[in-house]
Amino acid sequence: MLAAGEGEIARDELIWLLSECPDFLEAHVSLGLIALEEGDAKLARGHFGRAYELCLKALDAAGSPRPLPHALAGNRPFFEAAKGLVHCLVATGRRQMAADTCRRLAELDPTDPLGIQKLLKRAD
Repeated sequence: MLAAGEGEIARDELIWLLSECPDFLEAHVSLGLIALEEGDAKLARGHFGRAYELCLKALDAAGSPRPLPHALAGNRPFFEAAKGLVHCLVATGRRQMAADTCRRLAELDPTDPLGIQKLLKRAD
């Protein structure tokens, strides 16, 4: 739907999906991206933040495995959410929270293939 330019329909469908499954990670990431495209960094931060929190909760339940490589397909939505979150935190003036998030991400995958650490450095 997004690729076809049907952003409003996609948003409605994603919201419906979240009403049925509020912990649907990829739906939060997609809604965060839609909100960013629409210039709503606060709403985007909420969706990316929720996805990030869901992943941290799952990691804690699994005993905090390290490393958590982005190269594994199952980990990519987490890092996409984290990148969106850091971007939004910087954009909304929450630099310390962005720095804390970056610090945690560096522990999980020091290779930083999405360039998340650079988002914080650009804000300096």
